[in-house]
Amino acid sequence: MRSAHTVAQVRAAEADLMRSLPHGTLMQRAATGLAHAVLDLLGGGYGRRVLVLVGSGDNGGDALYAAAVLSRRGVAVDILLVGSSHHEAGLAAARAAGGRVAGSVNDLSGQPDLVVDGIVGIGGRPGLAPPVVEVLAALEAIPVVAVDVPSGVDVDTGELDGPYVVADVTVTFGTHKVAHLVDPAASAAGVIHLVDIGLDQSGPTLEALQSADVAALIPRPAEQDHKYTRGVVGVRAGSATYPGAALLCVAGASCGLVGMVRYVGAEHVANVVRVTHPEVVGAGRVQAWVVGPGGGDTAGGELAAALADHVPVVIDADALAHVVAPLDVPSVLTPHAGELAVLLDVDRADIEASPLRYARYAADHFDSVVLLKGRRTLIARPDGRVRVTTTGPSWLATAGAGDVLSGVIGALLAAGLSPWDAASVGSWLHGCAATLASGGGPIVAGDVAPALRGVVQSLL
Repeated sequence: MRSAHTVAQVRAAEADLMRSLPHGTLMQRAATGLAHAVLDLLGGGYGRRVLVLVGSGDNGGDALYAAAVLSRRGVAVDILLVGSSHHEAGLAAARAAGGRVAGSVNDLSGQPDLVVDGIVGIGGRPGLAPPVVEVLAALEAIPVVAVDVPSGVDVDTGELDGPYVVADVTVTFGTHKVAHLVDPAASAAGVIHLVDIGLDQSGPTLEALQSADVAALIPRPAEQDHKYTRGVVGVRAGSATYPGAALLCVAGASCGLVGMVRYVGAEHVANVVRVTHPEVVGAGRVQAWVVGPGGGDTAGGELAAALADHVPVVIDADALAHVVAPLDVPSVLTPHAGELAVLLDVDRADIEASPLRYARYAADHFDSVVLLKGRRTLIARPDGRVRVTTTGPSWLATAGAGDVLSGVIGALLAAGLSPWDAASVGSWLHGCAATLASGGGPIVAGDVAPALRGVVQSLL
């Protein structure tokens, strides 16, 4: 499990560890890890040039001690002090190792190959001062390695408010922070490199499932199981206008993780479903419903019928408009930002600027698991716990992909997973299947479901 913690949690863990270590040990560990990450990115030290931007506080200290390590490895290091104060011992170490303090961007010893962002650490507020923005503008084309977090982002929310650094790589210490995993800040962090400095962390505020976690959660049939005991999922999707939504949703549900799929819908759509998916049957008892994809004007009635069964339900697309809070059955709502904006009567831009905040609010408001789709999909529980999905290529932003996702989640619900686990595992599998299907290139939604079996097989 990849875990992310708040600034307060990290500070507390650092304080506990520092009580058992000689003074300065933690900073030296961080600086050494940072320096080696920079050397790896540069492909070596000799002949390379690095500019270190140093602000106030321990973050600047990490950068300065790393500058000393880089200098000793043959890197030509320029140091630009951009804060109101700086770490005196770190600056002395960097200078003693050969680092050169520059007066301005125009005073560098040469064009840097890489910039180290040690401007603002995890204790900083969002945004950057105008003089710092001017410096960054002059260095715009040069790759950036951020120390702990890109300067200027909100570390605990992943939100942006004012100018910020866009990093190619972020080297962080001890644990991930929320801003590494949650957009929009995560999009500024680049590749995350985690350095173990010995922190003992517990109680994460955010989780990201990894392959081993997903493998442990995937329902496996026992030898005595049959198609009914493995779970039956029902799909109420599609319409005359959007028959393809029914096919895509059923394809996701028919991924092999459940014993049976039932389809309930207009007869002409049902005929197409039966031809394409001959294993799918008609109405009957189910352990979970999926409602909404392509449902059009019938979505409200289909949702009411599904809720009347008092079994878990996945509510997607057109059915979302008919949700009334709180829901009295275990539920997973799967909106994108626009749909959640309508549900909460706010602007879409507000959702996109603060996805973590609104996902948590919606989960509490509807007393349901809320899966907020996006580049980094968030899965929130009513109690405030959140998971983030980091699988999936940008090519997955394509029409119908959400229909497949809702079917997969429904199958996992019917197989016995909790709404939170079903949504989390389903989102992870969906993203991984899209990555496999794309092969690094474009895909359409119909490519995703066939790749699911291969992903599950590789995990098992």
